[in-house]
Amino acid sequence: MDVEGDDGLPRFQLPILSSPAVPPSIGIGFSLTDLSFARHGSALLVDQSPVTLYQTNFRRMFKNTFQSGFLSILYSLGSKPLQIWDKEVVNGHVKRTQDDDIHSNVLEIVGSNIQSTYITCPADPSATLGIKLPFLVIIVKNIKKYFTFEIQVLDDKNVRRRFRASNYQAMTRVKPYICTMPLKMDEGWNQIQLNLGDFTRRAYGTNYVETLRVQVHANCRLRRIYFSDRLYSEEELPPEFKLYLPMQKT
Repeated sequence: MDVEGDDGLPRFQLPILSSPAVPPSIGIGFSLTDLSFARHGSALLVDQSPVTLYQTNFRRMFKNTFQSGFLSILYSLGSKPLQIWDKEVVNGHVKRTQDDDIHSNVLEIVGSNIQSTYITCPADPSATLGIKLPFLVIIVKNIKKYFTFEIQVLDDKNVRRRFRASNYQAMTRVKPYICTMPLKMDEGWNQIQLNLGDFTRRAYGTNYVETLRVQVHANCRLRRIYFSDRLYSEEELPPEFKLYLPMQKT
């Protein structure tokens, strides 16, 4: 359903499709949350205010990396899970902790204010990721608190666009530099998949070039964040990219 906001700008619903949790008997411990755009006729109108072209003299971390298949930027079991990340913490914490559901270490981000507690990648504010793979996957636990994350991408008009998903927002809004979207998560562990190419095309009518930055705010628990060249089925995923529930004793 399309509605008009208090400021008179058009709004449209962003449908979020959730599949039921995969039975733990086959070893997969998360449910799938897929964010998808839907254009209803001419309901999606983009504010055509002037935009500033992106300066391309930043260092691109993965510029010389062969990008195919999977490219992981965070893994909670790694020796240094935040090696390429920076963190900002105010009245909260970012730490590795044991998760009772999967009996394994995860990265927990908790803060009284979601805007002031977060992790961001790359750690160097003058650098960008330079990742051209169009699919982003976040394996995250719903801890029943406010949660948001943001992805910065570059399009073929040389403009930096930001996509922000939040579990406390009810409507999608598209502005020249940022598209904010509601995020619906199932209880427990979720896998969030973002088709950045599709998002960029539907929101701005441009083509996705690369991801510049990923920023994850409180409140959540993280297992892994990775990019891929396409969406992979469970059978195709490497074992280390899956999330397993421990076997229940009978």
